[in-house]
Amino acid sequence: MRAPIGNFDQVVPAPDCLDELTRPVADAVRHWRGSVPADQILYAETDPRWADTAVFVEHYGRDLLETSANCVVVAGKRGGETQLAACLALSTTRVDVNGVVRRRLGARKASFAPMDVATGETGMEYGGITPLGLPDGWPVLIDSAVVDLPYVLVGSGRRRGKLLVPGKVFAELPGAVVLEGLGT
Repeated sequence: MRAPIGNFDQVVPAPDCLDELTRPVADAVRHWRGSVPADQILYAETDPRWADTAVFVEHYGRDLLETSANCVVVAGKRGGETQLAACLALSTTRVDVNGVVRRRLGARKASFAPMDVATGETGMEYGGITPLGLPDGWPVLIDSAVVDLPYVLVGSGRRRGKLLVPGKVFAELPGAVVLEGLGT
């Protein structure tokens, strides 16, 4: 299946526009070893004013809502230790932080990481965090519905830009764990 392209002015292979990506995301694309070629990961420049999902789909195409996913950083705490993880779920759902995430991380308490922690640890902009290029050792919890899609629209590391990524790619990322019911 062809990637959904919405009403973007231009969609190009991500390896052709590494300067538009944050360093960690550009490095992930540059050193790509996935089952699909890196040029099947696409980049679309977008206006940061429309980065939030509801406004984004109104501007770039309502059909994108069904293929959009959000990546959030969570902090699981137990015994004075904090473990950061990324969670990827469809934009039409909410990440089950207090249930699925907390149990998977073996945490007593789990919550969304503060913005400064999320951006500082990932090297990405808030509102543009993506599973590609996350720090080594992080769990990347992915809702099973995401990997079933031919293409998924996610952040690019910046608020200005989105990546269109074949869904199965997310299951291949370092630290990836595909979970049923992560997004509710």
